[in-house]
Amino acid sequence: MAVMTHAPARPTADYRDLTATMQAAIDKALKDADNAPPGDTYFDAMEYVALAAGIPLPASRDLAICDCLNHGCGCGTIFDTALPGLVITANSDPDHNLSRLQCQLCGHDHPRPITD
Repeated sequence: MAVMTHAPARPTADYRDLTATMQAAIDKALKDADNAPPGDTYFDAMEYVALAAGIPLPASRDLAICDCLNHGCGCGTIFDTALPGLVITANSDPDHNLSRLQCQLCGHDHPRPITD
């Protein structure tokens, strides 16, 4: 019998590896989620992100792209926002839903936490 010494990795995708069409679909879905009223509209947008990225929608029903894609090392990991070890680099703007987050690896290796 095999014994697992750690939990299996949760599925992620790399935004940089996706086609331009898939990236555009994810960008639109994230914009829709950012501007969505509370409820199903937000979660529908997150489901679309998961579908376009080719990963299952996590139980949190909440995904993000590592903020380092545009503000750091260039990491493009798409990940579950309920994972431990994430770093918030910017809170959401007023009347918006999405904060900027660093993935676990970037948050560990070169965190850029919010300072305000």
